[in-house]
Amino acid sequence: MNCSISGEVPEEPVVSRTSGLLFEKRLIERHISDYGKCPITSEPLAMDDIVPVKTGKIVKPRMVQTASIPGMIGMFQNEWDSLMLSNFALEQQLHTARQELSHALYQHDAACRVIARLKKERDEAGSLLAQAERQIPMSTSTAVSANASTGVSNGRRAAEDEELGPGAKKARPGISANIIADLTECNAALSQQRKKRQTRATLASVDALEKYTQLSSHPLHKTSKPGIISLDIHHSRDRIATGGADANAVVFDQSSGEILSTLSGHSKKVTSVKFVGDGDVVLTSSADKTVRIWQGAEDGNYNCRHVLKDHTAEVQAVTVHATNNYCVTASLDNTWCFYDLFTALCLAQVTDPSGSEGFTSAAFHPDGLILGMGTSGALVKIWDVKSQQNVANFDDHVKSGQTGPITSMSFSENGYFLATAAHDSVKVFDLRKLKNIRTLSFDDSDTPTNYAEFDHGGNYLAIAGADIRIYQVASVKAEWNCIKTFPDLSGTGKTTCVKFGPDAKYVAVGSMDRNLRLFGLRGDDGSLES
Repeated sequence: MNCSISGEVPEEPVVSRTSGLLFEKRLIERHISDYGKCPITSEPLAMDDIVPVKTGKIVKPRMVQTASIPGMIGMFQNEWDSLMLSNFALEQQLHTARQELSHALYQHDAACRVIARLKKERDEAGSLLAQAERQIPMSTSTAVSANASTGVSNGRRAAEDEELGPGAKKARPGISANIIADLTECNAALSQQRKKRQTRATLASVDALEKYTQLSSHPLHKTSKPGIISLDIHHSRDRIATGGADANAVVFDQSSGEILSTLSGHSKKVTSVKFVGDGDVVLTSSADKTVRIWQGAEDGNYNCRHVLKDHTAEVQAVTVHATNNYCVTASLDNTWCFYDLFTALCLAQVTDPSGSEGFTSAAFHPDGLILGMGTSGALVKIWDVKSQQNVANFDDHVKSGQTGPITSMSFSENGYFLATAAHDSVKVFDLRKLKNIRTLSFDDSDTPTNYAEFDHGGNYLAIAGADIRIYQVASVKAEWNCIKTFPDLSGTGKTTCVKFGPDAKYVAVGSMDRNLRLFGLRGDDGSLES
């Protein structure tokens, strides 16, 4: 007899007194403990109503298949066939899943492309809207004309502008009242912060600078046209951008010692490179008369977003305003251009009415309302950005017999000092009194000075020529001591540019070979000491 619950022969049979049904003892006891009634009749049932049945030992019969070797082989064959059928079904399911996944990935890629295109169209529309808002003071007809002039991408002008005669001058929207208000607000905020400015505790000390040695040398540019002409440092990310005579710019990561991206697009030497704020935007100017705006991508490369073609001669310098929304370019065509970086629109192109000398260097004052310009005739000109008027000139380089260009200029962070470099020397001007307070030159009068640069905090001044010299910045009356001299290790006898790293923890030097050199203190592991 079989158990009324499992349908199998019970090992410990019991009988219900109320229903007379046969059960497996362990099964009926569990059911009574859970429900308290008979599983078949649903009548109340207690453990006392269960009576055990005494039987002889039950021996289960062997299966027919296991009674002989042929039967066992047949059973194994059936199991193998079942396994193969199951495996085939799984392979079919895997193939179907792969096809579905491939289709889903294709749909995802197509969706990403559509989203990227829509974002691009949105950004272009936003740029046009921002440009239109800035041109509100203009008349309707002028605004329409200006909007049409931005119809060509990469900073190029529309067809009607390009068809103007060689003697005609392109119409510019001008620096609107909204932009002037933006510049003035930035000036007020930065001036207020500067009054409370204190020397950072993390700044490299004079003792540390005296111990600096060359840490590394990195070949970034081509050997066919060697020469690093310009460089800039992204302080928050510790990246270095260099512009070379090989018409390329290179973005280099100082911490890893690796090249992140090579910016190729100019046809002649890159005369100036600048990072824009804390973002992934790099500006490059070139002797090919253009300026390029490069945007960093997620893969680490930089793509050319705009090409600015408003100058008719070599573009010698580019400088970024403190708002990081505008930049100025200086050219040998005797003009400087004021650009909106978001729209790549040339808002104003200013011509120097005093002569035909071209501009060779440029720098914004830290507060952003004053613009310094160096000319090919050794004059230093100070411009008011709001009115685009030349408000002061320094001819001290000319008086000392200098006839060549002003090769670089740098404003101190305190806003008082301006350092300019020319062939004869580096001169430091006090902007409060409009006078030359320091002249720094090499011992040999025939040795040119090529570059001058204050560190980010205005505590040190570096000048570059046949070697590199670091001066400690002091007051007007105190002595500016030379605390360190680095030799020119390029073998060319001409260092072209020098920049201080974050907190002056290292000094980056470019020369007329293709190597970027870093000077600083070496840590115990051989790396740059932080």
